[in-house]
Amino acid sequence: MPKVDVYNMQGKKVSDVELSEAVFGIEPNENIVHSALVNYLANQRQGTKTRAEVSGGGRKPWRQKGTGRARQGSIRAPQWIKGGIALGPKPRSYSYRINKKEKQLAIRSLLSAKVLDNELTVVDKLEVEEAKTKVMAKALTDLKVEGKALIILADRNDNVLRSSRNIEGVKTIELNTINVFDLLNCNKLVLPLDTVKKLEEVYA
Repeated sequence: MPKVDVYNMQGKKVSDVELSEAVFGIEPNENIVHSALVNYLANQRQGTKTRAEVSGGGRKPWRQKGTGRARQGSIRAPQWIKGGIALGPKPRSYSYRINKKEKQLAIRSLLSAKVLDNELTVVDKLEVEEAKTKVMAKALTDLKVEGKALIILADRNDNVLRSSRNIEGVKTIELNTINVFDLLNCNKLVLPLDTVKKLEEVYA
């Protein structure tokens, strides 16, 4: 059963916690993680719009001759920024479903990988009295959290969400929106103790 240190927001060790072997101590399954990631990315796809579908371009941007500029008929043409895409994929649903147990195994695999790679930081509690970016930035510095970091909250906390959203490289999500892309895209995972307990309840 893996054991990790628990820190307070000042970066001082206050205790340690034994993590569930079933959630944080399994052998990561790379094939399942890959399948779950491809599924997640497919579900995010939206396709592109043609010049007939983008907004704007109701009139000719300037007269045909005499300006010295190239002739243009519409700002919706493909060469314009925010113009339509020529011959691009049409908007449609690319989504498909994978087995729920496969998705859960992928999450457990990535959580276990974070423990194996020493990329998991457990905090006794993550709370700020008011939404202040500098307070959250100092806490992350004290916790030695650098680079891309993912903070997972057990429940919605608007002060923490607002305090962290302007910190470069830091993303904060709620437990019910956890996904393989965010877990793979961070090099440091920050979990309050209550999030650890809920993860063990949901994924054990």
